Amino acid sequence: QLQFVESGGNLVPFGGSLRLTCVPSISGFSLEAYTIGWFHRTPGKEGEGVACISSIGHNKYYADSVKGRFNISMDNAKNAVYLQMNHLKPEDTGDYYCAATKRLTSHSLCVSSGSSGQGTQVTVSA
Repeated sequence: QLQFVESGGNLVPFGGSLRLTCVPSISGFSLEAYTIGWFHRTPGKEGEGVACISSIGHNKYYADSVKGRFNISMDNAKNAVYLQMNHLKPEDTGDYYCAATKRLTSHSLCVSSGSSGQGTQVTVSA
């Protein structure tokens, strides 16, 4: 399973913004032909896909809970995937990690289960 290094998590107030970054743990590893997703994990629960993007065509999928607030983007040259999080709410609190596959579309990856990752912590205060 491809591993990633996530960063950018922080404590922010209600309505604040954050930008998360995800890069492969192996330096120079190419994300070409992969679909990559950001997953939100809270204690005791499995990670849920919130935003996913395909490296070819940059087709995007968003969970209903984040539509209009989050934006996923990808820099193929830097092999990096970003999650711009705006209008943050307390329910957005949790770990955010990346997962990738060559086998699924952005929608299918985001609704899949069984992914895991190290993650970066986002805490939104009320």
